[in-house]
Amino acid sequence: MFRNQILKARLGAGLAALLIAVAGCSSHRARDADGAPAAHMSAPPPAGGESTAPQDMTATEAAVAEGGGQMSSESAASHPAPVLNPSAPKSYTVKRGDTLWGIASLFLRDPWLWPEIWYVNPRIENPHLIYPGDVLALAYGADGRAQVQLVSGGPARLDPRLRSSPLDGAIPTIPYSAVAAFLSRPAVLTIDQVRHSPHVLTFREEHQVGGTGHEFYVTDLNAAPNARFTVMHVGEPVRDPDNGRMMGYQGIYTATAVITRPGNPAKGLLTDSARETLRGDLVLAAGDDTPATLTLRAAHTEVHGRIMSVIDGVRLIGQFDVVLINRGTQDGIDAGDILAIDSVGGEARDTGTGEDAAYGFGRGRNVQLPNERAGTLLVFKTYAHMSYGLVVGESYPVRVADVVRNP
Repeated sequence: MFRNQILKARLGAGLAALLIAVAGCSSHRARDADGAPAAHMSAPPPAGGESTAPQDMTATEAAVAEGGGQMSSESAASHPAPVLNPSAPKSYTVKRGDTLWGIASLFLRDPWLWPEIWYVNPRIENPHLIYPGDVLALAYGADGRAQVQLVSGGPARLDPRLRSSPLDGAIPTIPYSAVAAFLSRPAVLTIDQVRHSPHVLTFREEHQVGGTGHEFYVTDLNAAPNARFTVMHVGEPVRDPDNGRMMGYQGIYTATAVITRPGNPAKGLLTDSARETLRGDLVLAAGDDTPATLTLRAAHTEVHGRIMSVIDGVRLIGQFDVVLINRGTQDGIDAGDILAIDSVGGEARDTGTGEDAAYGFGRGRNVQLPNERAGTLLVFKTYAHMSYGLVVGESYPVRVADVVRNP
């Protein structure tokens, strides 16, 4: 009835309206009152021509098809001005299912540099949000720097009195369904929580697992009727790959619980199930449902960490998998930071030349291979000493213990 990897999402699969605002550049330039580019803006030269993607393909799907928004191998510091994607279109109409990461990948080789080229009309209310139907155009300023402008607004920009049907909300920065269970609910469980928190005792009607609409019993929970709780499955232990220190346990959201009858045991009802609930799953106080605000940017401090674990324990980590790294706010990490992922190099046996091997003169030594760039990580939730991130691009398989660093 449930898929064990519900938390792993693919782009374009029913994204919810997560209003994640994108901070624009500090030196925004206005347009004329009629929405046309200001006088100092020139018409876009044919830098990349029209997009070769099918017309019904979203920018995000096109970015995935062309490499998943992978960052260039050079660091952002090597580029005083943002580097355009060679296939960047002259204009693009925002579609339902788009994400900011996908649109940024369509225009830029390094998507996190989007705020540096995004110029918005200050006359538009909430100009940092982009809506389906908005038309974005590539242009160049007097200094020759590339700029992306909102040329015309979609129906979501109309006066509310003129709306005749429900409209799409602003596009999200990343796929909401991939990270929804981690934005506000507990995710990393402490040893004390695992040992002492109330837990699911059993289900009514002899169910072995529970889902939406199933009733269950929980002991040692003092709660009023209609109180809401979060049900978490205790996942794999989380250890720091650098020193082996126990950091806690993966907490995997299974459902929301509503207490229907207080007591000991109390009776509850499962709602909003994301996966099956099992006996022994923890019943924890519900958190704030306010989503985080993300701003795409390269990490502003020196970062050198490791991937500690991946949700659902898959062996090879791919695009839109959620991982936990051993760096957090105490290390200068913030939600919205972009990190590079390096695959840790292995060892190769040096057997010498073919002639050496033929005569038994092999050198017989091991050579350490260098780390290689494997992917891109977007941090979306932070703790003091660890953070959750979404793999937004991967060119080679990513594994637990691979390195995360500044791009």
